[in-house]
Amino acid sequence: MKVSESWLREWINPEVSVATLVEQLTMAGIEVDATEPVAGAFTGVVVGEIVAVEQHPDADKLRVCQVAGHPEGGETQVVCGAPNARVGLKAPFATVGAQLPGDFKIKKAKLRGVESFGMLCGQTELEAGDDDSGLWELAVDAPVGQDLREYLNLNDTLIEVDITPNRGDCLSVRGLARELGVINRQAVNPVAVQPVAATIEDSVPVTLQASHACSRYLGRVIRNINVSAPSPLWLQEKLRRSGVRSIDAVVDVTNYVLLELGQPMHAFDLAKIQGGITVRDAREGEKLTLLDEQEVTLQSGTLVIADDDAPLAMAGIMGGLASAVTPATQNILLESAFFNPLAIAGRARNYGLHTDSSHRFERGVDYQLQREAIERATALLLEIVGGEAGPIVEEVSVELPQAPQVVLRQERIASGLHIDMDAATVEDILTRLGLEIAESRDNDWKITVPSWRFDIDIEADLLEELARIYGYNRLPTRVPDSPMAIKAHTESRLPLAQLRRHLISRDYQEVVTYSFVDPADNARFDPELSPIALKNPISADMAVMRTTLLPGLVATLRHNLNRQQSRLRLFESGQRFIPGVDGVDQQPTLAGLVYGPLAAENWNEQDRTVDFFDIKGDLESLLAQTGNGVNFSFRAGSHPALHPGQCAEVLADGEVIGFVGAIHPALQQQLDIPAGVFVFEVALKSLLEARVPSFTPLSRFPANRRDLALLVDRELPAESLLSGVRKTAGEYLADLKVFDLYMGKGIDPHRKSVALGLTFQHPSRTLTDDEINGFVGQVVEHLQNQHGATLR
Repeated sequence: MKVSESWLREWINPEVSVATLVEQLTMAGIEVDATEPVAGAFTGVVVGEIVAVEQHPDADKLRVCQVAGHPEGGETQVVCGAPNARVGLKAPFATVGAQLPGDFKIKKAKLRGVESFGMLCGQTELEAGDDDSGLWELAVDAPVGQDLREYLNLNDTLIEVDITPNRGDCLSVRGLARELGVINRQAVNPVAVQPVAATIEDSVPVTLQASHACSRYLGRVIRNINVSAPSPLWLQEKLRRSGVRSIDAVVDVTNYVLLELGQPMHAFDLAKIQGGITVRDAREGEKLTLLDEQEVTLQSGTLVIADDDAPLAMAGIMGGLASAVTPATQNILLESAFFNPLAIAGRARNYGLHTDSSHRFERGVDYQLQREAIERATALLLEIVGGEAGPIVEEVSVELPQAPQVVLRQERIASGLHIDMDAATVEDILTRLGLEIAESRDNDWKITVPSWRFDIDIEADLLEELARIYGYNRLPTRVPDSPMAIKAHTESRLPLAQLRRHLISRDYQEVVTYSFVDPADNARFDPELSPIALKNPISADMAVMRTTLLPGLVATLRHNLNRQQSRLRLFESGQRFIPGVDGVDQQPTLAGLVYGPLAAENWNEQDRTVDFFDIKGDLESLLAQTGNGVNFSFRAGSHPALHPGQCAEVLADGEVIGFVGAIHPALQQQLDIPAGVFVFEVALKSLLEARVPSFTPLSRFPANRRDLALLVDRELPAESLLSGVRKTAGEYLADLKVFDLYMGKGIDPHRKSVALGLTFQHPSRTLTDDEINGFVGQVVEHLQNQHGATLR
């Protein structure tokens, strides 16, 4: 919002410079974006009047004007090309020797053979506006010969403020003046608004059907106005300096009241209203052509001002073209209303609009201001365009906001602001802010909030007001202190950061993807679960909560493949959202993906792509971080998104906690991925439970190893053999591993050879051959009985 310093000083004029005013507003929480002079730097420009005009003898677009207003008296000849140059026009006249913006000096000149002694100016040439259509037309009563800067008070400064959304009360000259009055301990000089007595009985009935959205509506008929009457120069100048273009007197007055008091208003052509005024919600499919000539199809829930036939305006946003004031208008209906901020917020953006009215109503307009605003506008209109005013018709509903009361405690001031503010200072600041102290007891106060302060609702808001006015720079600077006990480190709990670091050490990169996914993508990877749908999705492809982390990882893979990154190792930790009887079950999960070559391109590394056993090895190394490696196992499994022959379930103490495998070839082809993709997904809960480390003395005695080559069924998992060995080999089995696997010539095609290495070691003595043979015999006997194994 822009406001001129001179207008602001009409309301309050502290004896400080404009720089100090700006600093005061900034320190009060009202950001000042910029300050700039109202007009450019120029001298020697006076009010001139064209008293005669002749066509230039040698140029069709030039005219020779006789201009009055030169300080030395008499008439001055000026050649001018402006299309609006005419007899009687008063415009800025730069005399010979004048200095214009841009270091441009006016000299005597000849234009196509005709002498010119000066220059008639437009707004842009004086950097005093944006109108470059011709000469700047001054008021008909402008004093000829007076210095233009003095006449228009151009030694003024524009202050551009950026109001935060919670301070809608400052979107007016009165609101800013009120703040400066509090800061400078000076009374504000408000405009005296006197009620305008009705001279006619005409009125338009008003009905509030949507009283929840519009709880106060005032209307007033004004007849026999002269719309062609120009707005006075002072009014046009105040609008121009606020960045508002002058249109006609009626619109100018409503804009002026908006800037002065902060109340948006609208005027309807009375002849175009059928019946009464109804404030209601739009009906689905209704159309309205707005003042900017844009036709919109109204959505249900949009608040409109309507007559008995159709909508006339989009409430609080923009009026309709059909009922707009035109040069032929003689009678108007003046509107002033309070709209609930929630009823207006977001509505303008739904239609691609943003207006001064919607900007204010969205932030909250004083709900007691409407009558004062309509009286002020009526008085200005009768003064400028004449006419006769009817009585004010006012409808108020029980939904009109009521002044809230907030309790402020002295102890909260000390704890919140860390200063000892005495009761007299507190009451002085609150009173200057317009807050009414309804009750005071033991330095605790019950405060009644004024109607213009929508942002004060709780005790913390009052603390903020005290800090603002007392001065943020006067508050003590201190580091917040709080007794903080060091949390016990539980060794049985593995930090997630350690798992992340381990995967990173194995060349993985962590990614973070959205919890919102495309329903189709989620169904590809987890068709057995119906995901939770969002009520207000960001977009159609982010409409459900993920039930698996795989869609995000695979989407990241495809994104990188499209950018020529052919080797990827990714992981993500996050929540899965599983529908449950009691709502949503959020399951912390860790997932990984590998794709492409096993190692980065290197001259001494074999060029091999990753396979199932590579990602299984990565997962096993991750499980080993818990220290509970023996509690985890794998078994052949199935998953709708994975290859039926390359999928394994991950078990912890016999309970399935996840899966690992290759993406199904059909799904891989559907996603247009050229090579195999390998993934794992496990529940984090089991990975975060660690075994507490304990020390076992190292044996000083030699270890003995025995190797067994066993023929078993080809489909028998090696894990079954290892599990059987661990159960029967005794307590001195120190190590067990599979070191060879053979299928082929010399062996039954339905069987395979698995070679196991068993290492035995006693902690306090050397084991004898007989003892070791006994252990091995127990193992062989068990494997023969349990799995039909035979020694090769």
